[in-house]
Amino acid sequence: MSQHVFSPHVPSPHVSARPVGRTADPAAPNAAELLDFARRTAADTALIASLPLDPEGRTWVRLDGPGGSEAWLIGWPPGSGTGWHDHAESIGAFATARGELREQSLSVRLPAGGWRSLELAEDVDRRRVLPAGRGRAFGRHHVHEVLNESATEHAVSVHAYYPPLPLIRRFSRTGAVLRLEQVERPEDWQ
Repeated sequence: MSQHVFSPHVPSPHVSARPVGRTADPAAPNAAELLDFARRTAADTALIASLPLDPEGRTWVRLDGPGGSEAWLIGWPPGSGTGWHDHAESIGAFATARGELREQSLSVRLPAGGWRSLELAEDVDRRRVLPAGRGRAFGRHHVHEVLNESATEHAVSVHAYYPPLPLIRRFSRTGAVLRLEQVERPEDWQ
């Protein structure tokens, strides 16, 4: 197992002819299957205990996900978070294995491209608290940030994405204004 300092990252459904969470490949895992994988893996106490934790930054180890998905075991030091981002065309899921994570998300579909700044409507903010044992699945273009708000305890979580992440768009947010700041590709975080 190798350890990497994890740079902040992380998807909302879009209009499609196929059901939300289902890819064009019928053999590919759907969002519910990714969530099941994340929950089962998060319950593996030996695996969770094997993750090296760093007091300064997030750590992660790549896992074998179901059906060709990309999966990660991630350690979150106290006070850490991802910042606002999406996972482009990938569906995904994550489950908290230890500690507690908070997810802030937007219930809005963002344009795939051609914009740098958007003004968000009122009532698009969603908040979830995910203690150990709880998880969440999401569709394509899901915009969120994930945080460990504890001042003293690490959190650990399992994440899975399909197809493997083609890119991550990072955003900044000031009030109702969301700005595209950066686009990362797999070579930027692997």
